[in-house]
Amino acid sequence: MLVKDVMSRTVRSVDPETSMLEVSSLMCLYRFSGLPVVDNGKLVGFVAEKDVLDRLFPSIEDLMEGTASLKLDDMQGQYRDLVKLKAADLMARNVITVSPDMHALRAAAIMVRNRFRRIPVAEGDKLIGMLSLGDIHKAIFHSSIAKMRCTPE
Repeated sequence: MLVKDVMSRTVRSVDPETSMLEVSSLMCLYRFSGLPVVDNGKLVGFVAEKDVLDRLFPSIEDLMEGTASLKLDDMQGQYRDLVKLKAADLMARNVITVSPDMHALRAAAIMVRNRFRRIPVAEGDKLIGMLSLGDIHKAIFHSSIAKMRCTPE
């Protein structure tokens, strides 16, 4: 089973100048954990929820000092400043992608190794789809169930 057999071909993407308010709105409204960033048809980055929330996390030093010194509500309030940024300000620039002709389980291994739930599918620097662990699991499930039904007991 190849990536192109199970990937989503309709992909929501944003451009580098898209406001983080719009990016965050898409993430929250449509339950996207991340969005590819495309500039003139070229995949230039990926912005994930963790990129947004990472800016709000306390530093290790603050955590080591104990919760008494943390002002977590104040840190949460910084979100208003984050949504004023652009996608280019928070996106990861070295995007790991998979090829449409890669075996789906190889792509799954890349995702698991990198702790991704989804990954862009690209040909060169052109985004052609998205692949999630759920896409792969669903395809394997359907394939396995179909084989079980066709196999006499």
